[in-house]
Amino acid sequence: MSRDTFYITTPIFYPNGKPHIGHAYTVIATDALARFQRLDGKDVLFLTGTDEHGLKMQQTAEKEGITPLALADRNSAIFRSMTEVLGGSNDDYIRTTEPRHYESCQAIWKAMAANGDIYLDRYSGWYSVRQEGYFEESETTLGDDGVRREPLGSPVEWNEEESYFFRLSAYQDKLLALYESQPDFVGPAERRNEVMSFVRSGLKDISVSRTTFNWGVPVPGDDKHVMYVWVDALTNYITAAGYPDTKAEQWRYWPATHIIGKDIVRFHAVYWPAFLMSAGIELPKRVFAHGFLFNRGEKMSKSVGNVVDPFTMVEHYGLDQVRYFFLREVPFGQDGSYSHDAIVNRTNADLANGLGNLAQRSLSMIAKNCGGVVPHRGELTEADSAILDQAVEALGTARQAMAEQGIHLALAAIFGVVAEADRYFASQAPWALKKTDPARMETVLWTTAELVRRVALLCQPYIPGSAGKLLDLLAVPADKRDFAHVHADYALVPGTALPAPEGVFPRYVENPEASA
Repeated sequence: MSRDTFYITTPIFYPNGKPHIGHAYTVIATDALARFQRLDGKDVLFLTGTDEHGLKMQQTAEKEGITPLALADRNSAIFRSMTEVLGGSNDDYIRTTEPRHYESCQAIWKAMAANGDIYLDRYSGWYSVRQEGYFEESETTLGDDGVRREPLGSPVEWNEEESYFFRLSAYQDKLLALYESQPDFVGPAERRNEVMSFVRSGLKDISVSRTTFNWGVPVPGDDKHVMYVWVDALTNYITAAGYPDTKAEQWRYWPATHIIGKDIVRFHAVYWPAFLMSAGIELPKRVFAHGFLFNRGEKMSKSVGNVVDPFTMVEHYGLDQVRYFFLREVPFGQDGSYSHDAIVNRTNADLANGLGNLAQRSLSMIAKNCGGVVPHRGELTEADSAILDQAVEALGTARQAMAEQGIHLALAAIFGVVAEADRYFASQAPWALKKTDPARMETVLWTTAELVRRVALLCQPYIPGSAGKLLDLLAVPADKRDFAHVHADYALVPGTALPAPEGVFPRYVENPEASA
């Protein structure tokens, strides 16, 4: 039986600088969404990569006295390394400098041209090198310093050049019909409303080529032009699915769910579906935009000097602690903030004092009082069954939430069970039962260990390393760790030998010197 496919992507990152925590956040969240669907039995393709062409790359390379490709090779490797350090389970890593991508870009260009949607004209306007985009004069402001800037603050300069254009204006009604007929095409709702308002206000044709630099994919039949960033960058999503070979094995994964930052929603929810409509290619399933991260409430920016290096952050707090904090603390789709105190408080409370403490206490009691094997299970009481059923219900809640990218809601449901299990363990007091009713003590310990097994299975998408260690401590075989095994049919078997218990979530303790 063929499994349902699930294709999910991060945006491809622009490797003109080093990765920051915003890049890391996108990777962590998309990875959790991909892992969840894999564990839920789907055939998953998870793609990330780097967008390596454009004027900024050419200028930076010139400054450094190296070729743009050498710069791309060096910086793309850092982004790839970041993905690995963050525990990314991506199935492919695409670079826009690869031959497969050149072939794909030229094929979609030809398809759009054949549909009559590409024409040659002249372009003039206020151009931002940093944003790689033109802006209407009404969108710019002239500062006291005499510098004109676009809405996000980068300088713009007047530019004129010959350019190929895409007839975006022809797709206004079709795009509005898409958003109306598929209300979940863009999420969350605030982003959908923004996109619809932008399209309703009238679409102008967009410039899709450049002659002022040559670091890019050549336009078919006119190689003094290179494709402008959005045709080149967006096409990566179908390149990885085998385009233009729609009979390729990988093509079964398309269409995709695109996870992006909210600053690039217009390109993904307006330009991209219009390009695909023009080329006769099926549209993505969904475009979901997450919010910005603020360091103690300030937006991260290189100039403010508050860009936190993801490598340093993982080294300092631990990988699963960083993953858990961002996935649990920030409602996915909204802006969020982080600080040292917030990270320490959240991870100590939920991981060290919550799940970690529950696992450590129950497994230590089993090691001391049950001969280091899974305890005997007597008749389950109503309290025992209720807490175990809550873990199964949490899977249903998480499944619904993750289908809508509600990652924080899925984790809230799972850790709600942990809080209930803590109360269960305290109220059953197995340490007291040891003297009064040893058989009941074993059943309580069995129930708690079984609950930890179920919760650990559910935690795998979010904190994969730590969840794996918990499952190792419960001697759960590697092939019995997907979500089908949350069911009671796969419960712990009394008498199974268990390894010596050990702590999985160390508490973060302040180093007095570090905070001095």
